[in-house]
Amino acid sequence: MFIQTEATPNPATLKFLPGRVVLPETTFEARDAEAAARSPLASALFAVPGVAGVYFGHDFISVTKAEDGSEWPQVKPAVLGAIMEHFQSGAPVMAEGDHDAVEPGDEFYDEADHDTVVTIKDLLETRVRPAVAGDGGDITFRGYKEGVVYLEMKGACSGCPSSTATLRHGVQNLFKHFLPEIREVQAI
Repeated sequence: MFIQTEATPNPATLKFLPGRVVLPETTFEARDAEAAARSPLASALFAVPGVAGVYFGHDFISVTKAEDGSEWPQVKPAVLGAIMEHFQSGAPVMAEGDHDAVEPGDEFYDEADHDTVVTIKDLLETRVRPAVAGDGGDITFRGYKEGVVYLEMKGACSGCPSSTATLRHGVQNLFKHFLPEIREVQAI
């Protein structure tokens, strides 16, 4: 098994490409060992000293190293080993029946803004998320209120130094172009 790695705009995060589907229909993020318990692969990655976060996309795994002096030359080989061992074992990526789907209660917006929210979600799905996934991250809709769109940054995007610029200059300008009523985009 050959696993490719790519740098991301976030220097604390590397993107690992195992050459196969990781999660076919959802995404998963764990920022601590307790959250990682939902996934045998995430648990194995959190057992690697220096791992502080994992994010699973369709065909990639983003791993964030701890800010405790851990360096990629020491962490990367152990992460590669954990990923390879997991896929060769045939174990599932997620525990039986577990997933990270967005629950309807996780979103907030006024029902009168339904059409605006549908357009926001469409723009996220078709224009924003594919580009962000290329950098090892994800952006998901969380809410809309009084012209402000609230988005959640995941994977390499979470804590990335350039994520503010991505939101302000990329996503916000895109939304304003298609939906003039949008005043601002904020990360939550």
